[in-house]
Amino acid sequence: MEINIDTYFRKRYSLFTWRSNTTLVNKVIMAFFMACITGIMAQVVIPLPWTPVPITAQTFAVLMAGVVLGRWWGGISQIMYLVVGLIGVPWFAGLTGGYGVVLGATGGYFLGFILTAFLLGYFTDKHVQSRNFRPMLGLMLITNFAFVYIPGLLGLGLWLYLVEGSFPTVLTLVSMGLLPFVLGDLVKIGGAAALTKAITPKEEY
Repeated sequence: MEINIDTYFRKRYSLFTWRSNTTLVNKVIMAFFMACITGIMAQVVIPLPWTPVPITAQTFAVLMAGVVLGRWWGGISQIMYLVVGLIGVPWFAGLTGGYGVVLGATGGYFLGFILTAFLLGYFTDKHVQSRNFRPMLGLMLITNFAFVYIPGLLGLGLWLYLVEGSFPTVLTLVSMGLLPFVLGDLVKIGGAAALTKAITPKEEY
C-alpha cells in the first residue's frame, strides 16, 4: 500500500474514531494498557538525596493518557494505575506498591495524575484546536504544574508534618517537590505536545 500524507491523515482519523466508538471491553483494555505504560515509565527513576520524591518518566505517560484515550478513559487509566498499585502490584516508582506508597511523600501526585489525564482528555476530545502544538503545550504546562504539583506538594507537606511534627516552609516544599523536576518536565511536556500534534486528527471525530 502506498504511504503518503493523505493516507496518514485518514488512518489517524480512523483510529481516533474507532477508539471513541469501540466497545466497553476494548476501552477497558486500552485503559489498562495505558496504566501499564505508566507503570513501566515509573521505573525510570533518578533518586535525589535531599527529597523523598524521585525524578521519574511517568508524567509523560500521564500526559499522553488523556490525549490517546480521551476525556474519560485517560483519567480512568490513571485510576487503574493507582488501584492496582494499592493492592500491592509493584509498579509504582522503583518497583514499589501498596497503600504505604500512596500514604507516603508522593501520595498527592497520584491524585494529580488522575486530574491531569481527565482534563487533557476533555480538551483533546472537545476542542479540535487544542490538538495543535502550541495550544497543547500551554494546556500541558498548566495541567502539569497546577494539577500535578498542587496536590503533590500538599501531600508532601502533610507527610512531612506527620514525620517531623511541624509543617515545612513553602520554600522547603518547593525545593523538595517542584524545583528539581521543572527541567525534566519541560522536556516531557514538549515531547508530549509534539507527539499530540502528530497523532491526533485535526477534525471532529
